[in-house]
Amino acid sequence: MYSVLIVDDHQSMCDSLTYALLNAGDFAVVGTLTDASRASDYCERLGPDLVIMDVCTEGGASGLDATIALREAFPDVKVIVMSGFDEITYAPRAQEAGAHAFVFKNKSLDYFVEVARGVMQGELFYPKPRTIPMPVGEAPLTEREMEVLRLMCRHMTNKEIAEALFISENTVKYHKSNMLAKTGFSRAVDLAFYMISNGWINPLY
Repeated sequence: MYSVLIVDDHQSMCDSLTYALLNAGDFAVVGTLTDASRASDYCERLGPDLVIMDVCTEGGASGLDATIALREAFPDVKVIVMSGFDEITYAPRAQEAGAHAFVFKNKSLDYFVEVARGVMQGELFYPKPRTIPMPVGEAPLTEREMEVLRLMCRHMTNKEIAEALFISENTVKYHKSNMLAKTGFSRAVDLAFYMISNGWINPLY
């Protein structure tokens, strides 16, 4: 029997996952939590085998940041990150944070159970990488360009982006120039607006 902690600020999602996991027969839900910043405390107290973690939680707490903390403090605990947003950076960032799987919330409850079982048996589950549809241009953005673009969407200056990524401002400008050439936009602000307005990047998380 695997013990599970669910971190999600939507009660309906917690209830649905709890129902599915309990009915699967090999899981016990030992707790639910709305604020990802408290996940480490709950893991210390409840000792779950698996944490199912939403990216966006109560009070603006990031499930991705919480995953990094959990994997450092509790290396034996498995983590599945999930999101209801069709945000293109969440899956690779979850993988970088050390999560064992990433699942979009529009998947069936049976799929969540399948992933949970697989993760507990040592498997990894990640959706296939996607290419962002652009009005003009076909070339995919590199991992570093996506990092710069995500920070652009948070309205950070070239200097702030450079400091955050430990690169020079000239390198930031170089990446921006490449992104504009690839996507067909003439201004970085227009590219950032396109990404945010179409839901490809959520600047808050």
